[in-house]
Amino acid sequence: MEHLSPSDSTDTAGIVSPPLYDFDMLVIGSGPSGQRAAIQSAKLGKRTVIIEQKTVVGGVCINTGTIPSKTLREAAVHLSGYRERNVYGSSYSVKNDITMKDLLFRTGHVIRNEIDVTNNQLHRNGISVLEAKAAFVDDHTVRLTFFDGRGQRDITSDRIVIAVGTETTKDSKIPFDGQCVFTSDDILDLETLPKTLAVVGAGVIGLEYATILSTLGVRVTVIDKRPRLLDFVDAEIIDTLVYQMRQNRVTFRLGEEVDDVQICDGPKGKRVRIVLESGKQIVTQKALYSIGRTGATSGLNLAAARLDADDRGRLIVDDTHQTAVPHIYAVGDVIGFPSLASTSMEQGRLAACHAFDHESHSVADLFPYGIYTIPEISVVGKTEEQLTKEGVPYEVGKAFYREIARGQIIGDSTGMLKIMFHMETRQLLGVSIIGEQAAELIHIGQAVMAHEGTVDYFVDTVFNYPTLAECYKTAAFDRINRLE
Repeated sequence: MEHLSPSDSTDTAGIVSPPLYDFDMLVIGSGPSGQRAAIQSAKLGKRTVIIEQKTVVGGVCINTGTIPSKTLREAAVHLSGYRERNVYGSSYSVKNDITMKDLLFRTGHVIRNEIDVTNNQLHRNGISVLEAKAAFVDDHTVRLTFFDGRGQRDITSDRIVIAVGTETTKDSKIPFDGQCVFTSDDILDLETLPKTLAVVGAGVIGLEYATILSTLGVRVTVIDKRPRLLDFVDAEIIDTLVYQMRQNRVTFRLGEEVDDVQICDGPKGKRVRIVLESGKQIVTQKALYSIGRTGATSGLNLAAARLDADDRGRLIVDDTHQTAVPHIYAVGDVIGFPSLASTSMEQGRLAACHAFDHESHSVADLFPYGIYTIPEISVVGKTEEQLTKEGVPYEVGKAFYREIARGQIIGDSTGMLKIMFHMETRQLLGVSIIGEQAAELIHIGQAVMAHEGTVDYFVDTVFNYPTLAECYKTAAFDRINRLE
């Protein structure tokens, strides 16, 4: 086996000696968490390398997950005329007969741009990127298997970050063919938009695609074994989402488990028959199977590094993102919830800082969650259900977009912002939003909470007019006026 050897180091006596390890930091995976870990490491002056088994950087986030799905969403919202329907009528659309080609036109452009931006960032920071499959030899050594015929090579590193992300979870009993029955990773390869679709699994990904496609006129059925959707989101916000989805003719089959899936030949082409344990049958043109994701750790030979993954391929870490082996860290989707690009980036940064004893600060309790359904959702802090369970005396203030001039201007009459604050101290405890620009608006509440601000901040602050940010002031007055 051949070893990579960066430049030698000089000790305090001025004698040149080879470094103990080839690199100070080795990152496996170039998704959001891996990028941030590598960049932070490089900014601390450490010799850093990223191992990426794909031919492009960015991981699932850029190539098949976050960026494609959000771009598809934006294309769907624009082409369907969704934002203008409240003004021009429900039949309004920018383009009739929207095709997959129409949707993917914008998606391809954004993906290419993001890959270029990522490559530029890594290059500017002097980070080496090696395209190879990585597997542990021991807890400091990784064996690289190259795909271009160069064979294998071993490299060593003082610190290692595992940022391999996840892959779609597949049931061996399901007849995946990529067109009739497919996963979220396959959606960019669809040849045509279906007229009917079943979404099995109502997690974040399943609901995002269900709303995107129903906005385009696809008749969607959502199936999930849980009786409630996204239990980490405020129940009233979810109720509003479900209502809006039903207005778009989405059918829900909650509390139901799938017993069998079959691809059948019909008079108008192939169809998918889904048999539920309750005996119900759903016949649909296509089915999106979205029952979760599994950590992409199966090929890492974790045992050689004295590590174990759980039954979903995920790694257990502590608050500093260290695994059971102190110099090996794990970040991003491979460690589980919340599995968001934003939180993964921060985990990568914090792991690199801790690895090299560099002081860093972050407020994990105030990580915002953005869910890009249509309408979009964003939350930060506590929900009503959490505050009730914890016995916290709280009050709620609400503002509806239909009461705000900006809401009328943009045609969103269904959006809502709600704030939760302590009844006695008036300290802001949580914000939940559904509607246009929810993921942008949430940061106002996040900033106030970070500084332990009170609801009175919104009363005393002047917001630009007309803006959706005014919702904060309206929500504050909504409850304060009642209290007084």
